Amino acid sequence: MSKYPDLDLDGAHVAITGAGQGIGRASAERMAALGARVSIGDLDLEAAKRTAADIGGTAHHLDVADQASFAAFLGDAEQANGPLAVLVNNAGIMPNGGFLDLSDALNRATMEVNVFGVVHGMRLALPGMLERGRGHIVNVASLAGKFPVPGLAIYNASKFAVVGLTAATRLECAPHGVSVSAVLPSAVDTALASGLDMRPIPKVKPGRIADAVVDSVRTRAAEIAVPGYVGALATLAAVTPEPALNAFRRLVRDDRALRPDSPERDGYRARLHQDTQREENA
Repeated sequence: MSKYPDLDLDGAHVAITGAGQGIGRASAERMAALGARVSIGDLDLEAAKRTAADIGGTAHHLDVADQASFAAFLGDAEQANGPLAVLVNNAGIMPNGGFLDLSDALNRATMEVNVFGVVHGMRLALPGMLERGRGHIVNVASLAGKFPVPGLAIYNASKFAVVGLTAATRLECAPHGVSVSAVLPSAVDTALASGLDMRPIPKVKPGRIADAVVDSVRTRAAEIAVPGYVGALATLAAVTPEPALNAFRRLVRDDRALRPDSPERDGYRARLHQDTQREENA
């Protein structure tokens, strides 16, 4: 199919994961401003309720790593807001540190949230979209899905997986009128990257990523990098000889993610640990 069916956001049902704050909240705000009926899913139900109250959407508890929780979220969301037109898979976590230093529990949690959270959402949303012959899925991946960074190995692995998953399912779904896109932010100024010195990669505001999410619905582009020039650099890096690339890495000290030292990062790590322990004890 050379052209996807038109998808007007005014009156359309858009479900967004991890929408209690950050990119998810900003995306919910943009969608609601365009007239969409927005379902807000988040592990933090109180945060979801605050977003819903501010934009006029519906709030739902959601653990993306739990397929049953995701199914309940989409079921309740469609009952409240009608057939799903757009799913934004945004929820994610970003542990950092040496590959051998991260716990097995945190490694599993990263894959369960960042990869299987996306898999669950797509497998649950796609049947209805394919039956209707229209719909769009936006997977918020990362430029870390194109460019490896020391200190982010497990996060890199999870985002490389999402980029590949998006590309393959896009090819499968396109003949049936359904589009699948990836938005690839660089470092984002949210809790996810709090306390990390990612220079020279620029930190962008959640609103810029939310604009890209909306653009993906309008254009159905396969990938949108934010900012665009960093995406071009990642593409260039893929064909740069390793000695030259390693010299550049040393110049910009891209191993900073191995050694973050700030109260902000400590706070984020503590929250990740609490969430991981809660999952293990569930």
